[in-house]
Amino acid sequence: MGRRSLLVALLAVAVGVYLLPSPIDPKPHVLKGPPPALEGPLAVNTRLQKGRRLFTGKLHGPESFTADEHGNVYTGTVDGKLWRIGPDDSLTFITHMGQNLPECGSSTDYEPVCGRPHGIRLDRHGQLIVADSYFGLHSVDPKTGEKTLLLANSEGADGVPFTFLNGLEISSQTGIIYFTDSSSRWGRRHVKLEVIELNSLGRLLSYNPQSGSVTVLLDSLYMPNGIVLSPDEDFLLLAETSIGRILRFWLKGPKSGTKEVIMDNMIGYPDNIRLSDHGTFLVGITTPRFRKFMPPFLDMIAPYPVIKRFLAKVVPLNWYNILLPRYALVLELGLDGELMGTLHDPEGRLTWAISDVFQHRGRTYLGSTDLPFLPILEGWDS
Repeated sequence: MGRRSLLVALLAVAVGVYLLPSPIDPKPHVLKGPPPALEGPLAVNTRLQKGRRLFTGKLHGPESFTADEHGNVYTGTVDGKLWRIGPDDSLTFITHMGQNLPECGSSTDYEPVCGRPHGIRLDRHGQLIVADSYFGLHSVDPKTGEKTLLLANSEGADGVPFTFLNGLEISSQTGIIYFTDSSSRWGRRHVKLEVIELNSLGRLLSYNPQSGSVTVLLDSLYMPNGIVLSPDEDFLLLAETSIGRILRFWLKGPKSGTKEVIMDNMIGYPDNIRLSDHGTFLVGITTPRFRKFMPPFLDMIAPYPVIKRFLAKVVPLNWYNILLPRYALVLELGLDGELMGTLHDPEGRLTWAISDVFQHRGRTYLGSTDLPFLPILEGWDS
């Protein structure tokens, strides 16, 4: 009788879980193949261990960077704050993107109130342009902290509100602001559901600060993230994080308005892409994609929507963190997209989960979305 009761109870639980609605609506996705081998330009090294950490416990998740002509570096953190790092490594608070609550930064549940600055650049007038995931595009005076709303998430484009503003780039020639909305369904605090669902609900857009007009340049993208203009601004590169791919979108020339894949089936999931100080592209890998004794977790579940729906029902989002290795990886690409080399920190001694790789005055700043410090490299030697 006890065994029968147990079976009935287990069956009732199984039926209950089955009937629970899943928060995600995934489609089957077949990847291009297993991850590439760690050989050639991908060979493991320890180049990212030759750095140090700044502002431990003071900067939490410095995700993206920009710099002015005076040597000041600017960044935004997970608590909704903007900061200025002086040439002497002084740290100065600029402003809050949202409300100033003691809970800001303690949990992603507070992000819709506190804000979360992602892409950040300086425009031609010396103003910070900030893509806040929740509050939209802003112009911020770096001296006074005064904020001006340029484009709210609720306004969106083509009748679709923004949900997850992310990457940002500004043309030095035209002043046009390019930015990404990673998803029209999931906000930043639900990024793990976005990655598991593997939808194509992201867009690349442009904003003209003179006219206030917004243009959708590309849609149906897989979690579009970081973007970077080429040196002569005839194209931009765009990271599709959730499927490990980088696109080139042409802005000028006979291919203008078209896209092409320059890197696919990557060794990890790309975040921001930046121009280096020696004429190459640097790609931060937020999570590596290694094949060990079994395929990577996301590779295994990609073709199976039923498994994804079940996991989204029963597994708390923070549990997925145990699957994320403490491994730092940066890719260096030529202007044609060819992989030239990589920088690794296999044990995560200095950092891991790199969001941005920004070079300024001989120093390299390594961003992250959540880590409570700022890792830097003082050189770029092999």
